[in-house]
Amino acid sequence: MTDDRTPEVFDEVSRSGYYPEIVAEGLRDVLADEPVSAYVLHHEPTFDRDEIRRHMTVLVLTPSRVVLVHTDEHPPDDLILKHYTSTTSEAVPVSHVRSVVVTRMVSASSKQLEEVVLTVGWGAVSRIDLEPAACDDPECDADHGYTGNLTGDDFSLRLSAAADGGEAVRRLLEFARVLSAATTNAATAGHA
Repeated sequence: MTDDRTPEVFDEVSRSGYYPEIVAEGLRDVLADEPVSAYVLHHEPTFDRDEIRRHMTVLVLTPSRVVLVHTDEHPPDDLILKHYTSTTSEAVPVSHVRSVVVTRMVSASSKQLEEVVLTVGWGAVSRIDLEPAACDDPECDADHGYTGNLTGDDFSLRLSAAADGGEAVRRLLEFARVLSAATTNAATAGHA
């Protein structure tokens, strides 16, 4: 198991300058004093017509759970007449993680890691991609129904060296490694 990285994640939240007290409070509540084994913090601006709004995702691995905290900025609306934030947190037992998918994009010319996409599935959200089924007969006009794929897609995070920096991309890969090891250990413990 890795060292406790709890102070590091809270320091990084503070340094981000993005509603640090609000993000830290949401993270503190969901961690429930459990130590942090690995983490990734992603702060990203989004463009909405004339406005730039930001959001932050903090993905944390504890010894027993995958914790996700996401904070968004919102413009005034019918219910809240001032700009506001919303923070959502989710905690999933490591033993419930069904898949850890890592996609790496490497520059063909420089062999440098350019982007990483981490997708973690635990069965709460699935995506189905359907298309009409067909046979090999080009003259056939029968209805063969549909074929498709069901994909677990609970959480995805994409980081690029150009936008987020090489250190952020490396941290995402390290998080994926530690999470993969934790899910292996959880699966082994479940069969013991």
